[in-house]
Amino acid sequence: MVDVICYLCKDGRLSSPSSALKAPLAAILPNVPGLVIHVDPSCSLLEAIDLILQGAQNLVVPIVTRFTTKTRRKQHQKPSPTPTLHDGREFCWLTQEDIVRFLLNSIGLFSPIPALSIDDLGIVSADVLVADYDSPASSAVGAIARSLAEQTSVAIVDGDGVLIGEISSFALAACDETAAAAIATLSCGDLLAYIDCGGPPEELVRVVKARLQERGLQATVNEFAISPSNSNPSLSSDEECAAATPTSVLLRKLGRCNSRLFSYSSRLVRRSEAIVCNPKSSLVAVMIQAIAHRVNYVWVIEEDCSLIGIVTFYHMLEVLREHLENLA
Repeated sequence: MVDVICYLCKDGRLSSPSSALKAPLAAILPNVPGLVIHVDPSCSLLEAIDLILQGAQNLVVPIVTRFTTKTRRKQHQKPSPTPTLHDGREFCWLTQEDIVRFLLNSIGLFSPIPALSIDDLGIVSADVLVADYDSPASSAVGAIARSLAEQTSVAIVDGDGVLIGEISSFALAACDETAAAAIATLSCGDLLAYIDCGGPPEELVRVVKARLQERGLQATVNEFAISPSNSNPSLSSDEECAAATPTSVLLRKLGRCNSRLFSYSSRLVRRSEAIVCNPKSSLVAVMIQAIAHRVNYVWVIEEDCSLIGIVTFYHMLEVLREHLENLA
């Protein structure tokens, strides 16, 4: 979905979304070789880690089934189609998260590295994708596409460098193709509110439609049935107060005050929330945090919530792989 949204945002394709959506899939495939690699089931864990460090994001592995009387009998039956069946073989999909989760289960073998801080280990990267809260969301399309390829996200910061939230594949994948219209017309801050909390607020839907019409894109308004979220669960008094606050202003306040306090359960509701740690966080703590929130990275911030950098599964695997090399 993120590939589709980014494709619609480029080269004036929003003037006729229906025509653009008839393009072949080849038009949106990433031009990056080696993102997905087929490996043999006998491939070792070290070899798998090396492939990831060389740029692979996902490993496709054929599933080897032991032959029994029962399985032979099943082979004579007409197989039912499954999403993982291809040319008579079944495959599984291994991600960076799968490998990091496996290593976490044996983290004691890497002692004392897991207890060291990410700062001491030197794995905090300053190479981050950042967009200003007040800048047009359309200016971040390139960064969004790159974040998808790198399995990270785009940090949204204010003028003081304070982390407010993020535009992530996780959030955009929960939208549909009409999110391209929001990216084309809103600021980054307003886009956070648009993709947040289960659906776009009515006020921002009106803004998107009005700005599309101002640009002569009435056809886009007609083709895209953009509608606000209908979900309106019962709210506590604090939530009612939050609901009465303009969404973009609320997100700015939340980013300044509470970005370190969001729980996993809140992430199920707030999709633009950024998962953060501080430079003194231990490697094992950051690994657990990333896996618990189902993300491939954790933002690193100062006490005042200003953005320092990012730690990714790639950086974690680099450190653990080096330790395994030393053991060998």
